[in-house]
Amino acid sequence: MYKNPKLKLLRLLVLFFFTVSLSQAQQYDLNNKESVLTVLGTSSLHDWHITSENQSGKIVFTNLNTCEIESLNISIIAESLKSGKSSMDKNTYKALKTNKYKANTFQLVKIKEVKYNGNGKFSVKSLGDLTITGVKKQISLDFNMNITSDKISLVGEKKIKMTDFNIDPPKALFGTITTGDDLTIEFSTIFR
Repeated sequence: MYKNPKLKLLRLLVLFFFTVSLSQAQQYDLNNKESVLTVLGTSSLHDWHITSENQSGKIVFTNLNTCEIESLNISIIAESLKSGKSSMDKNTYKALKTNKYKANTFQLVKIKEVKYNGNGKFSVKSLGDLTITGVKKQISLDFNMNITSDKISLVGEKKIKMTDFNIDPPKALFGTITTGDDLTIEFSTIFR
């Protein structure tokens, strides 16, 4: 069929490199402008929330079609958490010890279960290391994932306690306003 051995070799090399590139891991970077992470809490005066303005991370798949995640990491710059109130932000940064701990992170440890829901949508149950103020705790984290041709979205929430991460719930006005220990972290994280 092939009379020219050089042409045959060239076609085999092209086929080989094409096959290798298909089997390589696929990496997506967190898009900070499209991603939203909000921390919700309570106090003796009113409920409150703060939102991250600066986060980064990567997700790597060994198989995108079946949602086989090789790695996932997210980093939140601690002083990018903003409430719209400077006094509250200062109390938050003091509680998070941002002079020493510049970022809070999540690092995937293990995928426990992936359920396919059709049309590139998956429900994922995972374990990961959450590090806040230098304290690392392994947590379970469940999220919904939507995979399209150029975008990966992760949506979910996680309840935690400040004291689990050696954070003293902030107080204001000489202790007359106290913050509740329970927090809910809501996230809609976009990777491209």
